[in-house]
Amino acid sequence: MPVYSSTLGMVDVFADLIRGVRAHGSLFGSSMLTPPWSLHFADGAPLTLCTVLGGAGWIVPEHGVPVPLRDRDTVVVRGPEPFSFVDEVGTRADPVACGQHCAVPGQGGTRHRRGWHDTGDADVALIVGAYPARGEINGRLLEALPGVLRVDGGGTGDGVLDHLAEEVAIDRPGQQVVLDRLLDWMLVCTLREWFDRPDGRPPAWWAAQHDPVVGVALRRMHADPAAPWTVATLAGGAGVARATLAKRFAELMGEPPLTYLTRWRMTLAAELLVERASATIADIARTVGYSDPFGFSAAFKRVRGVNPSEFRRQATG
Repeated sequence: MPVYSSTLGMVDVFADLIRGVRAHGSLFGSSMLTPPWSLHFADGAPLTLCTVLGGAGWIVPEHGVPVPLRDRDTVVVRGPEPFSFVDEVGTRADPVACGQHCAVPGQGGTRHRRGWHDTGDADVALIVGAYPARGEINGRLLEALPGVLRVDGGGTGDGVLDHLAEEVAIDRPGQQVVLDRLLDWMLVCTLREWFDRPDGRPPAWWAAQHDPVVGVALRRMHADPAAPWTVATLAGGAGVARATLAKRFAELMGEPPLTYLTRWRMTLAAELLVERASATIADIARTVGYSDPFGFSAAFKRVRGVNPSEFRRQATG
């Protein structure tokens, strides 16, 4: 059984890397703020999305340059290092610990969580979503992100913000589920805009997905990573010669197609070794496309530096 399979038109590298990154329940918060303020987020979430409505402030990472956050701007902060949201750099406000348990005004000024809200006056509405993003697959997405990335308002995420603003204003049945999904939507819009900006430096796999040759090969490998792919079969699916695919793939991705495939299979295997504690090495090998567990173990050690059994012991220990 393949690790992941679908129609080729529905599979891409980004979708694979972000699957499992979901907001859930109490990880949503909306703080209504009047200056001065200093909210300190120290819960170590791998990804935290922050956006403001009707005001401005600053995101101040513990080790990094402060980043301005204006009305409808959005930032994504990569954890686990703490960061603060302040009214101005050097604010006189005392820091207030705020995170996934920041639920009522006495615990940091949160005005909305699990359907509870306050209609008091405020200058700034801060919407925050913290995301669990663990494991080998999500790790490859995190590696592509800086400590803090910022996207200006006015892009595709503005429509999501309108829905968020409407949803937090009134208590409704099923509200938390709606908020979680809106935050997920906002995260995807923000990352896509950041990767696509003209002055950006997106990871190689992002640009390669748009290539008519390499993009097809990537989608095929991600649709069914356990399939017995060769350069010839990948090239045939893209409608080009083997040499053309090999050259184009190396130019855009920095490595040959089958080298990329092996690294992706080992990423999947590493996650499965931890998630499926009862699975044998042979089971994992077959799942990622290896009929011979010894060949799989050799490939895993070549890519990861340790054999699968040792990796599992270290990861679960």
